[in-house]
Amino acid sequence: MKDRYRLLLLYSVYCIMTYTVVDIKKKLNEGNTRVVFENVSPEIHGGRFPIKRVLNGEVKIFAELFTDGHNLISGKILYRNINEKEWKESELIPIGNEGYKGSFIVDTLGVWEYTLIGWIDEFATWQMNLSNRLSGDNNIAVELKTGMRYLSSITNNVPKNIGEKLKKTLKEITNKNKVNALNAALDKSLLPIMVKYGKRKNLSVYENNLKIIVEPEIAGFSAWYEMFPRSNWGDCKGHATFKTVEKRLDYINDMGFNILYFPPIHPIGKLFRKGKNNSVKAEKNDVGSPWAIGGKQGGHKAVLPQLGSLKEFKHLVKIAKKKGIFIALDIAYQCSPDHPYVKEHSEWFKKRPDNTIQYAENPPKKYQDIYPFDFSTEHWQELWEELKSIVLFWINNGVTIFRVDNPHTKSLSFWEWLITEIKKENPETIFLAEAFTRPRMMYRLAKLGFSQSYTYFAWRNTKSELINYLNELNNNDKIDYYRPNFWPNTPDILNEFLQHRDRNAFKVRFILAALLSPNYGIYGPAFELCENIPIKEYSEEYMNSEKYEICKWNIDNKRSISHFISKVNGIRNNNSIYRSNINFEFLNIDNENLLAFARYSDDFSDIHIIIINIDTNWKQAGWLELPIDKFNIERGKPYQVYDQLNNNYYIWNDNKNYIELNPKNKIAHVFEIRKLKKTEKNFDYYI
Repeated sequence: MKDRYRLLLLYSVYCIMTYTVVDIKKKLNEGNTRVVFENVSPEIHGGRFPIKRVLNGEVKIFAELFTDGHNLISGKILYRNINEKEWKESELIPIGNEGYKGSFIVDTLGVWEYTLIGWIDEFATWQMNLSNRLSGDNNIAVELKTGMRYLSSITNNVPKNIGEKLKKTLKEITNKNKVNALNAALDKSLLPIMVKYGKRKNLSVYENNLKIIVEPEIAGFSAWYEMFPRSNWGDCKGHATFKTVEKRLDYINDMGFNILYFPPIHPIGKLFRKGKNNSVKAEKNDVGSPWAIGGKQGGHKAVLPQLGSLKEFKHLVKIAKKKGIFIALDIAYQCSPDHPYVKEHSEWFKKRPDNTIQYAENPPKKYQDIYPFDFSTEHWQELWEELKSIVLFWINNGVTIFRVDNPHTKSLSFWEWLITEIKKENPETIFLAEAFTRPRMMYRLAKLGFSQSYTYFAWRNTKSELINYLNELNNNDKIDYYRPNFWPNTPDILNEFLQHRDRNAFKVRFILAALLSPNYGIYGPAFELCENIPIKEYSEEYMNSEKYEICKWNIDNKRSISHFISKVNGIRNNNSIYRSNINFEFLNIDNENLLAFARYSDDFSDIHIIIINIDTNWKQAGWLELPIDKFNIERGKPYQVYDQLNNNYYIWNDNKNYIELNPKNKIAHVFEIRKLKKTEKNFDYYI
């Protein structure tokens, strides 16, 4: 027990050290502070949790700064990677009504920190007061001497070229010509010089020291493809291997995916093994569920012998990376009854009164082949360290992306500790939270460090459901820490929209997932082959589920929508506007079966308009409204919209335009707006 309390104390101290304000106030503050900071964003729970950005991403800051009296103030953003000693500075620009904005770029992986400083800007205040006095009958000679004092105070402490400019200005202020003297004194180019080199009087530091987790670009923009490596695609008989997976990489790459995710690849237990279609009794040749981890051949640090060796797995990871594909593994913290942990560390599991171990349940579902870890065990510190070692083992074997199974059923303190510990030495690591649970829990897991999160997208199918859900996910208090990952299907989820429909249903759900979210995934080849037969009515389980048996897939089947997937992923991958949901908005269209939205660059030089017919059976039409003033499209002038999905174009002339989509030949438009320009040679062209 003493060890337990000791580790708890150490963990508490670690959290305090990680999130408290750095000791910059002692270094920077002088005298009494007079600048007030309010409504600072982004900021999550007063800095308790970090925001997320990807490498070379921009952090945009907004805050309200004000002070007593009529003095003007200046402010800066202080920021740095926590491994750096010196703080960098970025300007806070006033935008009116005491609001300020600024930004900076995070150019290394790992943890960054930022805060704000503000001070009374005596020089700016002096210029303001001098300008105001010009309108009255005032003697400004004394005021000019005050300004000269400010400028003189820094003349010898600035670079030579700036010093020469200041000396010239001081000379001009003494000019007998009043107009020349005033012009020199009120020169606005002096302001940034004084902000940078002048004395910061009554310097105030924002009370919170805020954190940023900077992750690889793939954490913010990814396309996941899930497959069971043991199933074959017609190129082998029986159990497939890591070597046969290598042959499938080009197929996956051609469709445009950059993450290939495997369910657990470890030995599978035999005790209480599940049979086909989740049967409680397994037949002799049933292979069992990969999530029943552990057997005589080893546990979480071993590979299923039928798949190949660890050396062959590492070769697969290497070959995949050369093709631009990252291999992601499943982290499922649970054991089959055959797992070595069960025998060697029975204290890590919850036991019934009869001393037998409790198997996993999620009523009405029962998982007799799985034992969950007991995160309340008195031996939790040893358990934590062992679970961390599993992640480190696979990182050392080339894997940096992990999909985590059911994290909401484990200790939240554990996840915060684990992810923080892993990222200290391996900041490139990415964790996807597979948690279909209460929204607050899903958001909390993201705050604790999960890079991406599964969502309720699979069950949001109508126009109003999709709009409401995207507006919830994209609002300002979530977009800085919660990265949604949209999956239209998983091995556990075959939703009603996909069941008993034709291929158009899969096209609709795919283009929604791929173009509504920067991160998405599919479970294939079931998805692109449009597999949609449930085990029974009102069930989301697949008939003959691949979770319990080896499947044989014919990827050349005529039902395949792989070419459609390639086309949509090509649009995503070639346009940076799909890498973020910041510049995203739904558009008005007067038909409940047509969903319209826009994605655009900051300067509106790149604008895409996406319209999708979510009725997979019937033609739908409506009038689309475009915010052409916002998009800098001149009213009354024609502009071209090029459909990147269907390779045709239209000329539009105003903010209202007719849309018609017939699922027999088109289920969506992906329009690129091309504005009409005039050249010097007096002919029209589009950009």
